[in-house]
Amino acid sequence: MSQWTFLSNHAHVLFLLCQHPDLRMRDIAERVNITERAVQRIVHDLVEEGYLVIHKEGRRNHYEPMLDAHLRHSLEAGITIGDILAGMQNAQNSH
Repeated sequence: MSQWTFLSNHAHVLFLLCQHPDLRMRDIAERVNITERAVQRIVHDLVEEGYLVIHKEGRRNHYEPMLDAHLRHSLEAGITIGDILAGMQNAQNSH
């Protein structure tokens, strides 16, 4: 059986943080099945590209997804993170 998935690790991390904005990097890594260091790089990428904002709350981070941010590839240029998230939630709710 193949090991690839349709969504990238960047998408997995972002969508997980949309659902659980207070998760620790360790918990994200465990759920996405990647290293904590990989999560750190991905979160950095998402912040740099404007898909995610980090708010410090005491010793913890709170992650705020920028739902109006558009996807980067030209084929998806008119689609926002919010559009994708809504589609995923609708699909989960219909099962």
